Amino acid sequence: MPIPVEREKVCFVSGDAECAAWHYPGTNGALVIMAGGFAVTKEPGTDVFAQRFHEAGFGVLAFDYRHIGESGGLPRLVLPVKDQLDDWQAAIAFAATLPGVDPARLAVWGFSTSGGHVMRVAARDPRIAAVIAQTPNVDGLDGTRNAARHQKPLAMLRFTGRGLLDAVGGLLGRPPLLVPLAGAPGTLALLTTPDSVDGDRALNPGGRYSGWQQAVAARSALRLAFYRPGRDASRVRCPLLVLVCDQDQTALPGQALAAARRAPCAEVVHLPGSHYAPFMDAHEQAVDAELSFLRRYLLDRSAAGSPAAGTADSALP
Repeated sequence: MPIPVEREKVCFVSGDAECAAWHYPGTNGALVIMAGGFAVTKEPGTDVFAQRFHEAGFGVLAFDYRHIGESGGLPRLVLPVKDQLDDWQAAIAFAATLPGVDPARLAVWGFSTSGGHVMRVAARDPRIAAVIAQTPNVDGLDGTRNAARHQKPLAMLRFTGRGLLDAVGGLLGRPPLLVPLAGAPGTLALLTTPDSVDGDRALNPGGRYSGWQQAVAARSALRLAFYRPGRDASRVRCPLLVLVCDQDQTALPGQALAAARRAPCAEVVHLPGSHYAPFMDAHEQAVDAELSFLRRYLLDRSAAGSPAAGTADSALP
């Protein structure tokens, strides 16, 4: 895909490395900070939404987590949740310094695992004015139980064994043992749910992003089972938009809806389709809902200053 002239490559420091990002300068003073899903780089994970936000006047900062994509950090494809959360904090601090950006009008956007991240980030950071969690994975234990229903027992044992072996190898300084992000049941992969195999078609049509390595260290994949960011939703004080896909078999809608109900100021939008529908058939519906939300809470200062309490549950036609 040709790089739009409206964006520029920038970098910011997080921990012991630099994170690479695309900055799309906006015209309305508000800015959306974005990252792809677990082990998904910024181009396949954010491009189609970032461009639409930019066209609507919003600034965008779309970044790669450390250890993947164009960001620094070794070993590659080892993705501890703590490091990714620290990368969000560094991105927020950097975004507030960008020219033309109002630090009081920063939003965070994430999908899948990053959709869970943004709930935890917003719960801890009062600088965030709005949150968009798209088909979020909010409960690793529930996700693991769901994944087990779509995997064969022997493959599950092999996956667990590879994760444990990789964790020990990491302590000994050995290179990571990788697993693919998605695969068919019976294969050694992070996800074998029916809609997980849509990921490449949805995010990387025609092999557009050839530099995206669709794999992750087995140790990092194994640790996701214990990550439960949905528990932080009750502490997200700013407006929260949760997009759920009613036929999602990777991030089950029930847990995302439960997290939204716990949040003081949440809205839910139901979309038809499976996990990656917002990148495919439901893309226009997702963009419309997200832009409407951003306009209300980042541009309409009266709405942003007095959000309605409780959860508004809306469904797009």
